[in-house]
Amino acid sequence: MSVDPLRPTAHDVSEYSGAHDHRPVALIRRSALAANLETAHDAGLVTVDPEVLEADGWGHGEAEVRRAVSEAGLGWATSDVDAVDGAHLFGLPGSRGVPAMAFRGRVVSTKRVLAGEGVSYGYTFRAAADTTVALVSGGYAQGVVRALGNRVAVRIAGRNAPVIGRVAMDVCVVDLGSTGRAEPGDRAHFFGDPESDEPSLDTWTAATGLTAGEIVAIVGARARRVASG
Repeated sequence: MSVDPLRPTAHDVSEYSGAHDHRPVALIRRSALAANLETAHDAGLVTVDPEVLEADGWGHGEAEVRRAVSEAGLGWATSDVDAVDGAHLFGLPGSRGVPAMAFRGRVVSTKRVLAGEGVSYGYTFRAAADTTVALVSGGYAQGVVRALGNRVAVRIAGRNAPVIGRVAMDVCVVDLGSTGRAEPGDRAHFFGDPESDEPSLDTWTAATGLTAGEIVAIVGARARRVASG
């Protein structure tokens, strides 16, 4: 049986299978999908727009979306009627839903950078002062598109760490600041639920010009997708 690496299947496994597994993860929270369907039902919506199954469930996994709708007791819309749409179901910016996807990497290593030294390909970033940078797993091959370089931040240990320089294929570099500290293996939050102190996806839409739906579909297809309760 062949497996398409750009169409991974969500599994009920731990987010990281080993202490040294730094691969970025698109975490799909079933509880968020269920909560969004419940609030939609409470608002009088009893069907779901089938369009939410396109693009592999917008990167959330078609099987996961079908499961959530079935467990919520909702049906599928068959005509042009009011139904739960993808923005609400997946909790995208602008909706009242809870974000169902959290995108996370890990700190691979850290390094001191002196004032004036450049970072990453082409040195599009040069340090204005001595600082500490971290190499974080997650690059354009996993959906951290190149336009994000020098324009967004990740959250590490509760602090914002701007992405600096050009994003590479599987990693990016972030600025921890002159007093920032991180250890290899520390979690780096690219986006998720702002109520859980994760960056909002709307910073990515503003930086890239892509829609929120396009971003989650890309990330969900390219990162290692894991479903949690």
